[in-house]
Amino acid sequence: MAPEVFDRLVALLTETKAKFRVIEHAAEGKSEAISIIRGNRPDQAAKAMVLDVRGGGGGRRHVLAILPGSRKLDFAAVAALFEARKCGFASPETAQELTGCVMGAVPPFALNPELAIVVEQDLLANESLFFNAGRLDRSMELDTRDWLAVAKPRVAKIASLA
Repeated sequence: MAPEVFDRLVALLTETKAKFRVIEHAAEGKSEAISIIRGNRPDQAAKAMVLDVRGGGGGRRHVLAILPGSRKLDFAAVAALFEARKCGFASPETAQELTGCVMGAVPPFALNPELAIVVEQDLLANESLFFNAGRLDRSMELDTRDWLAVAKPRVAKIASLA
C-alpha cells in the first residue's frame, strides 16, 4: 500500500511543477528522530494525524490535521473549528484505511476525498516543509507555497506548545 502513496505524491508534485526533493533514509516514523536523520528543525516537520471528529452539525467525519513536529494537537480547537462536540485520534486501522499508510508515514496531503485537511498556521512560517512521504524510509522537502497550492488546506490555530 505505502509505495503506491509515495508514487502518487511524486506524480502529483511533478505534474503541478512543485519544488520538492526526495530524501531516502532508514525507516523511522517518530517526528523527533526523523528530523535528526533528515537534518531539519522539528518545527519544519509537517506532522500528519488522522482525527475522528464527532457530533454537532457535521455528524461524524475524519480530518487530517497537519502541525509542526515540535507541537501538540489542540483537540478542542479542532472540535470547535468543525463545530463538533468531540475530537480524538482515529483508530490506527481507520487511519491506515483512509491514508493507505502506516502510522508515522502519513504525508500532509488528503489523497482520500473522505479526509478534510487543516494545518496549524504557524507551520506556514517555514520556507519549506519536511515530511514522511507515504513510506517510513522516504521523506520529502517541499516548498511551503507549493504545498499550500496543491494540498489546499484549511488554515487555523490547532496546536499548543509541546
